[in-house]
Amino acid sequence: MIYLHLSPGFEPYGPSVPFQAFVFNGGEPHLKLSGPLPETDVLITSRLNSFQDVGLLLVATDALRRAGAERISLFVPYFPGARQDRVMIPGEPLTVKVYAELLNAQHYHQITIFDPHSDVTPALLNKVQVVDNHQFVAQCLAQIGDCKLIAPDGGALKKIYQLSEVLGGIDVVECRKRRDVKTGALSGFLVSGPDLQGATCVIVDDICDGGATFVGLAEELKQHGAGDLYLVVSHGIFSRGIEPLAVPFKRVFTTDSIRAITHPNLTQLSFSLFLPHLINA
Repeated sequence: MIYLHLSPGFEPYGPSVPFQAFVFNGGEPHLKLSGPLPETDVLITSRLNSFQDVGLLLVATDALRRAGAERISLFVPYFPGARQDRVMIPGEPLTVKVYAELLNAQHYHQITIFDPHSDVTPALLNKVQVVDNHQFVAQCLAQIGDCKLIAPDGGALKKIYQLSEVLGGIDVVECRKRRDVKTGALSGFLVSGPDLQGATCVIVDDICDGGATFVGLAEELKQHGAGDLYLVVSHGIFSRGIEPLAVPFKRVFTTDSIRAITHPNLTQLSFSLFLPHLINA
């Protein structure tokens, strides 16, 4: 198998097939392979952070097929539109389905995604392989030590209890939040169970965007007697930066699924550390 890494700086496997990518003056992404393919079995990796990235992926797939690729697989760590997995208000699109249909139309041998937001994404994709967050979280907890796992909301409960079982039965603390479906505004948090008595608490979730949910939950956990707080998120968008999270959390952990980021309070684990042996491409 050979690899085509479309996102600069993101090479969970290596090395990449050499290519040139650029954007025409009209805005169209373009790609040219630098030579003949040494093999016909290809794995493409890409961070799909914009529709330009999707466009580059589609033209790259076509270029590979025209160059003789017979089996093309795809690794997309963060699946775009995954949070738009239901229509809450009339007039909205089902965005995750739009992306899924674009990729399904390419007839990839396999599409591998990492820790999707919900079961909707893998249900929409053909020939999908889902890699869970268990190995990633285990590596994070190895640096943290004894702790309790915090489920930030009802939607995370199933995944957190599965994670706890895999990791040997770590205690789980269930939490709830209230959100206005029209505005997205959070209106409160609830931590279940008795006083945490200074226990180290680790919030585990799939995505951190602005981080308001986690900052609010951290304040509530402290009110319930939590000790040191850590945040472990598979996909770190961090649209407001790390600084707001650095106040309540001793350390934040994430992968390089979105982009490379450096901050004194952040530990970013590369997929090259825990993923290659899990993909069956």
